[in-house]
Parts: sequence; structure tokens; C-alpha cells
Amino acid sequence: MSTTTKSASPIELYSGRYFYTCGMGGALACGLTHAFVTPLDLVKCRRQIDPKLYSSIFDGWAKIGKAQGISGLYTGVGPTLIGYSLQGSFKYGFYELFKYQYSQWAGEENSFKYRTALYLAASASAEVIADVALCPWEALKVRMQTSTTPFAAGTVAGFNKILATEGVNGFFKGLTPLWLRQIPYTMMKFATFEKIVEAIYSQALSRPKHEYNKMQQLGVSFVGGYLAGIICAIVSHPADTLVSKLNNVPKAAGESTMQLSSRIMKDLGMAGIWRGLGARIVMIGTLTALQWLIYDVVKVQFGLPTTGSTEKK
Repeated sequence: MSTTTKSASPIELYSGRYFYTCGMGGALACGLTHAFVTPLDLVKCRRQIDPKLYSSIFDGWAKIGKAQGISGLYTGVGPTLIGYSLQGSFKYGFYELFKYQYSQWAGEENSFKYRTALYLAASASAEVIADVALCPWEALKVRMQTSTTPFAAGTVAGFNKILATEGVNGFFKGLTPLWLRQIPYTMMKFATFEKIVEAIYSQALSRPKHEYNKMQQLGVSFVGGYLAGIICAIVSHPADTLVSKLNNVPKAAGESTMQLSSRIMKDLGMAGIWRGLGARIVMIGTLTALQWLIYDVVKVQFGLPTTGSTEKK
């Protein structure tokens, strides 16, 4: 008796499998890239806390490497990988879900006419959810990275230390500033990426998207991601500085998180708020470009179209 092998059925657009695949691509895109740039993030966070600690990124790497070796440059990589994998899964998966749902509510004509507003609304909605998953791991990452003496022996030990000393609130006290940082960042990340990719195909290139092969389309994803990342870094940098400080400055008696945030911003001043922007532009530009590339590579591997370039029917 002969047997036949049934090939996997193609993924239907906007089905449950489609959104799951997008979430998986987002987890890989965000988790791997944030883990990769941990050495850059480490120096950036420490310079935000103490600008006199290192004179430059390379000075920071040299001093950390000399004192702790290569492993020291990857301080905080554990919570970074976990947190941003979770965040990426929710960010990309729910972005695709909300983008589809909002377009259904708006109708075909309005969803095309007001597509930028749709991108902004969908990405903001997704990021609200994604940051709840990220926040505990971001708190741990910042503690590990901004402590010049080891905060804990590892991810599990650090997690248990915060839980034992501060309770669950210790993981979520930075949620509001995280939203203030991540929601504008993600809105810019998705909306500018979509618009830049659309502009590349409609103005910089000579043919519509569907006439280019997948490798060429992935190249557009990378370029669009890098340009979008530069804008994202500038928009979200003040809140990024605040998040770094919030996880290291203790509250005064009876002081709320918002009051502490106001006190920190006042102490930092304008120069302090924008400290470390150059490093963050390099980091976020590279991150965003790689994230869109990885995300679209995953989609292509599953037979799905790359992201961006809406063409009016």
C-alpha cells in the first residue's frame, strides 16, 4: 500500500495562523536584535545614569572588557532576550491583527485613504499590550546594566531579588514611562516604515512592488527599517533616559511615580534628557533595520508577502 505525503497548506492571510506566524516573526526580530546590541545598550544606559563614567562608547567597552571580559559586555542579555522576545511577539502579532480589524471597521476606501492613521492606531494599540509583557524584564535589565557592581549572579537571581525586596510593584513601577517611551517609538516605527517603503516603491524605484523578487523586497525592508529607526530614536529618547533613571532612583516617602518622574526630569535638565542620543540613533537604527528584515524573512519563509507598500486597487 502506497502512502502520500501531504504538504503543509499555505497560510491564509488574516487567519489565526497568519497572526501567529507574525507574532513568531516579531519574537525573533526583537529578541535576537536587542540581545545582539546588548554591549551598546549597556554603555548607553550607564552613561545616562553617570555621564562621567565613560568618555565614549568605545571607552566604555574598553573599560568593561578589561574589568570583566567579554561576558561583562553582555550584562543583562538574559532579561533582554526574554523581555524583547515577548514584546516583539505581541507588538508585531497584534499590530497585524489591529491593522486588519481597524481596516475592516473603516471599510476599504477609508482604510486606504486614512492608512497612516490606521498604522498609528494599530501600532499604539499593540504596544500597550506588548509593554506589559516587557516591563518586568526591562526593569531587571536596567538594574543589571546600570549597576557597576554585579546586581545579581544571573537572570533568575536578579528576578528573585527584585521580587523579594520590592514585590511585584518593583517590576511595574516603570510601566507608565515605558509606555511614554515605547508607544510613540512604535507608532513612528510602524507608520514611518510603511510610508517610507511605500515611497521607495512609488518614487525611488521604477516598478511596483510585485514586480520585484523577494530578495529585492527584503532589501527595501532593511533600508526602510533603518530610516524609520532614526526617527524613532529621536522621538523616544527623552522617555528612554527617564526609564533608565527611574529604575535606579528611590522614591521619597509618599512620592508617586509621576512625582518622581517630574523630579528626575527637573534634575536632568535639557542636556541630561538628550544625553546618549548619538549612541541610541546608531543602536535603534540598526535594531529597527534588522527587525524589519528578520520579520519579513520569516514571513517570506512561510509564503507570506513582505510588509508595506499598499497599492490602491
